[in-house]
Amino acid sequence: MLVGPREITVPFRPIPLDVPKGMKPNEFFNSSENLMDLERNNGLLINNEDLLLYRKALGHSNEFDCSIIHNTSKSILNPLGRPVRRTQVPENILNTWNRMNQIIINFMLEEYPNPAKHLLLCGEASLDPTWPITSPGVPSIRMLHNHFIVFDKIELENAKLADNNNPNLTDGGQHSLFATYMQDIYTKFLALLDLEILKPIPIKSSSLRLTGYPQGLPSWEVIGGIDSLKSIHFWKEYDNILKGFLDFYRTFFAQVSSISSGVPKNVYFGKEIEKTLLFNNCFLSAAKKVRNKCINDTRYATNIRWQPAFKQIIYRNDKGKLIVTISQNSIGNAITELLGVVVNRTPNAEAYEKSEGALINKLLKLRSRLIEAGLGHEIKTQYW
Repeated sequence: MLVGPREITVPFRPIPLDVPKGMKPNEFFNSSENLMDLERNNGLLINNEDLLLYRKALGHSNEFDCSIIHNTSKSILNPLGRPVRRTQVPENILNTWNRMNQIIINFMLEEYPNPAKHLLLCGEASLDPTWPITSPGVPSIRMLHNHFIVFDKIELENAKLADNNNPNLTDGGQHSLFATYMQDIYTKFLALLDLEILKPIPIKSSSLRLTGYPQGLPSWEVIGGIDSLKSIHFWKEYDNILKGFLDFYRTFFAQVSSISSGVPKNVYFGKEIEKTLLFNNCFLSAAKKVRNKCINDTRYATNIRWQPAFKQIIYRNDKGKLIVTISQNSIGNAITELLGVVVNRTPNAEAYEKSEGALINKLLKLRSRLIEAGLGHEIKTQYW
């Protein structure tokens, strides 16, 4: 069997909305109008915390695919004022969101118990306006949501190999700034986090046999499996990994922007930054290289993401263990590519309808479980 990232084609039913003239698709798809349509045509469940569970209209997989979005499109009209990551969500909403995550992941494991047959993942990607400020639609990319996806491994195995040089496949050393220059210090810094449930594991244990991804990223096994996800302590550790990543990223690009900038404001692990990052020659020399390139290469400087952008996921490895990993985001990539799965989504209502019935049945079964747990009430659409 050839090992490498896979590229699959997933059909979808065309969305019955036209992007208004003069708007970019990414501007419109994060608008109040589109969010209303999303709830009306694809909404499954909503609760008092404005957490909306919905079927993915533009899905990654027609086996199982849904998301929870913190729909602040009406309550916070300023796109730059909306929460875009877990660390910005009020505690009561975060607790509800964590419970929903735990129940959905448990449901996925029950429905797809064999790790040899199905690839499971749950996670979120940063939606900060971290693209270049001159790019159209940047301020609209701000609506916190996460993904719950299942892939059939036979379909993946039979799919064509993706191009290893695809710029969206950022998680190997050939594209990753961190892996190229700072792998050791990055791993050392994240190792300072106070973790008990999440145990660091070797790269070979985290990589999928089929794709070889994720490549070279710090990863942690969830000790205790799904039972640990029922503990608030797990979610606090999950948040600490994100906080550590954000601190590393902020500190690095502060150095790129201004030499000897010191510990950035509002970081989570200031003492650890001072002791490790700001006294590490590899870290500081890498910042200098990037700084010099920014000064001398206009195109390179324009593509820099100066603010933290990330993908953080929980997935099941080949041995059935739950694994957590986190990576910096590239421009335009999807969360599935963290595991080496490139998805080409194509409009084809007839092909989509062949799998729609089974998909909806699973989603409605999941919805019932969330309602029983007091996590929301059902939404009625033309499809259910």
